Amino acid sequence: MPRAIWTGAIAFGLVNVPVGLYSATESKTIHFHQVQKSTGRRIRNKRVAEGTGREVDYDHIVKGYETDDGDLIIVTPEEMEAVEPTKTRSIEIEDFVEIDQIDPIYYDRSYFLAPADGTQKPYALLREAMERSGRVAIGRFVMRNKEYLAAIRPMEKVLVLETMHFGDEVRSPDELDVPGKVKLTDRELKIAGQLIESLTTDFDPTAYTDTYRDRVADLVRQKAEGGDVVIEEKEEPEKVTDIMAALEASLDDARQSRQARTQRRELEGLSKGELKKRASKAKIDGRSQMSKVELIEALGEAS
Repeated sequence: MPRAIWTGAIAFGLVNVPVGLYSATESKTIHFHQVQKSTGRRIRNKRVAEGTGREVDYDHIVKGYETDDGDLIIVTPEEMEAVEPTKTRSIEIEDFVEIDQIDPIYYDRSYFLAPADGTQKPYALLREAMERSGRVAIGRFVMRNKEYLAAIRPMEKVLVLETMHFGDEVRSPDELDVPGKVKLTDRELKIAGQLIESLTTDFDPTAYTDTYRDRVADLVRQKAEGGDVVIEEKEEPEKVTDIMAALEASLDDARQSRQARTQRRELEGLSKGELKKRASKAKIDGRSQMSKVELIEALGEAS
């Protein structure tokens, strides 16, 4: 059982639902240390006072806010503590709204809410009532001395809490140079619509992987094994000059990619023995020690 990073209760009206807050996501990013190139020694960051070069003890550090004029306003820990939000153990529900009224740009980070021991019934009641209403709860709570705006919604058996950006934290796009009304031909819109349709499918989160992370992991593995790393030159993408030609070429590529994905899903559903039979018919050595993944890739290339 994972450990809750916050415990409290969802409060709406006079009803309280005790819950624990759990991270719903985790970073899979491969992290590196900074090291000296010639020696491989770790690089350490130190807190140094500007103009002195001397390291400063953490107890002697306070916060400073720089004004537009470049002046620093010093704020002590005691002053910061005096204006901190009141620590509470509740998520105060203020409103219920339609989920499609919230643009995803306002969402920040996702958490799971799980019921505390012995409180399964009020948790289930809130979840089912929200599921039937099709609405999302908007509220506030305090965690680690910071006030958060949050949206709570049901997702299958669990309630999900999304921390949100406040309204003044989302920038306006008005200053961007984006096109307004542009004259488009019926044919351009038709081909663009066909391209969208050809790429339309049911959302499957497992179908999308971090290919950059995979390449980094493979690079580290090769280096650890003492192998040679081949650096390939990247090709510059061609600039689009004829939008219709680009749309038609994209549509053709999308249809071919859809066929390849359909074939791969079909192959993934076969046993290794069945894959070897197909490989044999396709003149691929399926009797070797090839893995199932290698057999699927070989069959895909052969087609």
